[in-house]
Amino acid sequence: MKSSASTYLPIRGLRYHVRTWGDPSAPKVFLLHGWMDVSASFQFVVDEFRHDWHVIAPDWRGFGLSEWTRGGYWFPDYIGDLDALLEHFQPESPAYVVGHSMGGNVANLYAGIRPERFGKLVLAEGFGLPPTQPDKAPERYAKWLEEMRDPPTLRPYASFSEVADRLKKNNPRISYDRAQFLAPHWAEQRPDGSVHLRADPLHKMVNPVLYRTEEAMACWRRIAAPVLWLWGDGAWMMKWMKGDKALLDSYRACYRSLHEETITEAGHMMHHDQPKEFARAIESFLY
Repeated sequence: MKSSASTYLPIRGLRYHVRTWGDPSAPKVFLLHGWMDVSASFQFVVDEFRHDWHVIAPDWRGFGLSEWTRGGYWFPDYIGDLDALLEHFQPESPAYVVGHSMGGNVANLYAGIRPERFGKLVLAEGFGLPPTQPDKAPERYAKWLEEMRDPPTLRPYASFSEVADRLKKNNPRISYDRAQFLAPHWAEQRPDGSVHLRADPLHKMVNPVLYRTEEAMACWRRIAAPVLWLWGDGAWMMKWMKGDKALLDSYRACYRSLHEETITEAGHMMHHDQPKEFARAIESFLY
């Protein structure tokens, strides 16, 4: 297993944790995790890389070892955080960025906002959300107000083994050894002995601002870098997109240079299920 190092940076008023692997003089690749995930989840992928990389993987705000906010989580903040992270680690040249799920959606937008900052972009089932309808706005705002009064919580666990069991339940494809490795990265033990996820419960609050498909597509059309869509072979993404193949085709049409590949025998958490194939696909595209 390749060893990683931890760096803590002040990023937009928060203490950010960034996990790195490899020689800082090697070519850089940024790995961006998804919702309720952590940077350590990429360990299995890094172990399978055949080329020498300086891998840079942040814990997004409110996840892992990065600081929590006080007022909730807003998607533009992740875009601002990515901007600051790239400015710190690779200010003078276009970056190679791999984003999974939420991390992919952050990178996908930012690559159109600042197209000059990207050399190549890999999106692992992080290429957009289903459209929303404006008439749902009152209901969404009302739910947000309710959750402001009664914020969501995350239940504690009795042990790290119980966390590993939960990871296995969430994703039956993950091996128990990998789930056991991830458990102490996903969770921490408190002084009373209880184990809690390293995630701010406020991440579970509904976003009062509806997802605006037209705005996202306007960003994607400005992406200059080649883009790779990575699919798992399960039904997660199609279920997420409500089976709307025409919608996905309209998303595809936004990109100037789009490639696609399916990681077989892998679901949405493809970096856990098939890290060797995930690493191969990334390196084949970047090289």
